[in-house]
Amino acid sequence: QVQLVESGGGLVQAGGSLRLSCAASGRTFSCYAMGWFRQAPGKEREFVAAITWSAGNRYYEDSVTGRFTISRDNAKNTVYLQMNSLKPEDTAVYYCAADYGRPSYYIYHRRDTYDYWGQGTQVTVSS
Repeated sequence: QVQLVESGGGLVQAGGSLRLSCAASGRTFSCYAMGWFRQAPGKEREFVAAITWSAGNRYYEDSVTGRFTISRDNAKNTVYLQMNSLKPEDTAVYYCAADYGRPSYYIYHRRDTYDYWGQGTQVTVSS
């Protein structure tokens, strides 16, 4: 089993910054990639960013490109999402996810690609 615990959410004014963390425990050695998704009230959960664990390939949703940065610390089994220039439309619950499948099956923006999910952390951006 794998456990993912997010932290770092909170309330911030538009234009501000937050850094989310996702700490993984359990069977971490065979993780292929990790991603961040978000879900706003009344909307579907959507892809935000992802990173492959070994090679460090990064992927971003268009609306966050240039504002958000995903990174990882292999020694700490932790993935980060640095969020700058936050906008009210970034308000959502942010979820961390981990993929343990075969690399050839990995589709970074698809929710069903990921095998494990965290409980989420709330990010609220005020205007």
